Amino acid sequence: MLELFQFIIKSRNFILFVLLEVLSFYFIINTNNYWSVRFFNTSNYYAAKILDWSNKAKEYAQLRQVNTDLAEENRQLHTLLTQLQQLKPQAPTSYKTDSIFATRFQYTVARVINNTTQHPNNYITLDKGTADGIKPGMGVISPTGVVGKVKQCSENMSIVTSILHSDFMVSSRLLKANDIGPVKWDGINPNRMKMLYISRNTKMYRGDSVVTSEFNSIFPSGILVGRVIGVREMPDQTFHDITLSVGTDFSSLSFVYVVENKLQGEQDKLEKATEPERK
Repeated sequence: MLELFQFIIKSRNFILFVLLEVLSFYFIINTNNYWSVRFFNTSNYYAAKILDWSNKAKEYAQLRQVNTDLAEENRQLHTLLTQLQQLKPQAPTSYKTDSIFATRFQYTVARVINNTTQHPNNYITLDKGTADGIKPGMGVISPTGVVGKVKQCSENMSIVTSILHSDFMVSSRLLKANDIGPVKWDGINPNRMKMLYISRNTKMYRGDSVVTSEFNSIFPSGILVGRVIGVREMPDQTFHDITLSVGTDFSSLSFVYVVENKLQGEQDKLEKATEPERK
């Protein structure tokens, strides 16, 4: 307390000056209409600016939660959309889809914590693992398309083989041309892929969407893989040379959805039982 009094005594001239300045501004503003209006407008302007900065800071601080909520909402929408697509397949009207088969796909939201695109074989690390029900072999998609396939899991993390991998192929279908073939990355441009084994007799359309086909066991059908941006006919080849733009933007990948096919084990067991007969 003594130090405070000493400070006031030492700074009494400055404190008096400040008080007189404040008092002068008070009288000027309250006795002069012009300055009163100017002060009112100026104070409102800066108050609005400060409030705007404050709101933007709050919104920025809440972006992580907003993104998490949106990812969860998208997961629910993906689930409903997949169920509707599976309940109404392209089949004769007499065909009835089993409800268990139609609801076999289940989604889990995961955050990307590491991602590479510059290598011939690229991988993605997720923040979900076996503790969250993730298993090797599950498909991974983004809000805009196919991402890859789970390769390894620990309790709390998973490694995903990206579609930008030299050994990764996904069975896909041209929507307009209605032809099926595998899509594979050529290891050059992370924004481009190749669609293989489409006959030269197939009529191609630039901009045609390429989606996962019905022959996928890890991905629901109809998930975007890419779009046709280039078609070349090679004179000595029986297939089109088709270039796609990749549906997923791997440079900004943040949230993904791990897809579990609850009937995949049953399917694999049946198909393995017939392998000796195929050879």
